[in-house]
Amino acid sequence: MNLKTLKNLCFSLALLLSSSVVFGQQGTVVINQQPEISTLLELKKEINIEEEDNDRYKIQIYSGSRQEAESVENNFDSTFNSWSSKLEYETPNYKIWVGSFRTRLEAERALIKIKKKFPNAFIFKPKKKSN
Repeated sequence: MNLKTLKNLCFSLALLLSSSVVFGQQGTVVINQQPEISTLLELKKEINIEEEDNDRYKIQIYSGSRQEAESVENNFDSTFNSWSSKLEYETPNYKIWVGSFRTRLEAERALIKIKKKFPNAFIFKPKKKSN
């Protein structure tokens, strides 16, 4: 074995032995930011929640009379607080629409939970309203 190969072997062995003993460190991360940034982030979250975008998925849990729709909506609101519900009127029925999901996968995850209480629920995308 030549000297270069021996040095490489010793270095590799030393590296292997030293890497087997690793000590974890604990620390604290402090984030310094202007308070306006937090305010802006909260405002953006509210805008995203309130945003009525026709390109989002919704879940319909009921279609029928107004009185029954209001009852179903109250039942939904008392059972689920993760998603907002909305009473919509499409002639001749009142409908309860739930949530505003960006992706189909997000809507499907919610549908699994909602169907336990409202078995006729289904996912859809509202038609775009013309101005």
